[in-house]
Amino acid sequence: MTEDATRCGFVALIGAPNAGKSTLLNTLVGTKVAIVSPKVQTTRSRVLGIATEGQAQIVFVDTPGIFKPRRRLDRAMVAAAWAGAAEGDLVLLLVDASLKGVREETRGIVEKLAETKRQAILILNKIDAVRREVLLALASDLNASGVFSDTFMISALTGDGVDDLRRALADRLPEGPWLFPEDQVSDMPMRLLAAEITREKLFLRLQQELPYAVAVETESWEEQEDGSVRISQIIYVQRDGQKAIVLGRGGQMIKAVGTAARLELEEITEQRVHLALFVKVRENWLDDPARYSIWGLDYDA
Repeated sequence: MTEDATRCGFVALIGAPNAGKSTLLNTLVGTKVAIVSPKVQTTRSRVLGIATEGQAQIVFVDTPGIFKPRRRLDRAMVAAAWAGAAEGDLVLLLVDASLKGVREETRGIVEKLAETKRQAILILNKIDAVRREVLLALASDLNASGVFSDTFMISALTGDGVDDLRRALADRLPEGPWLFPEDQVSDMPMRLLAAEITREKLFLRLQQELPYAVAVETESWEEQEDGSVRISQIIYVQRDGQKAIVLGRGGQMIKAVGTAARLELEEITEQRVHLALFVKVRENWLDDPARYSIWGLDYDA
């Protein structure tokens, strides 16, 4: 390979729910392309994040957390995660090192990687919250599987170790032309990203199981003559009682969600945003094939 040759390839991020995949993706890319919340299963669909490192273009594929599915949506999310792993030139298994021991979901992922003879790179995340001897013991435990070619220890939140990881990944990608323009950071349409940002704000404010009963759709996106944009979104819930919670007393909840989403959208789009949110009850949205198509999920998985 010549010094001026370019590299390009896909790097799949897999792991148990809440391992920090979306946070790592945003840190690797250098800007927000995936929503983040403390709740598990925040990511519902595949998200591409595109980073440049020297002559290499790294296309990261953030996937939903892998867990034991219970619902149709769960099955579709897990299938999407494994599909992303199968298509990646490289696979990163992200593990939350701050937990005590290895989670059952993570063991299952390692076992499946071993069964399919797919090598991966082990990423121990949240090292800022773990003693060194604990990290070494965890790395030794997981590497005993023979699945991993390398181990990196990072903090996706602080960025510690992330630059070294990005450089190492760039060196391992196949030689080839870039697939995206140099300034592109994601393939997600702005209408979908806007809906995801509003859903993130709902996840951060709603309690227990309610966030998982919510879907957000960008109904319209209209550029205005004054340079601003007018966005209308529908928040779907499954029952009238959920609608009341999302609206909040005197509309305070929906107002807070709208303000937080609008401010972030203004930062991302670098223009003034007028955001209108409407809450509608749709009992069967979890069984709507069109919804799965929007998210890039297989309804029949």
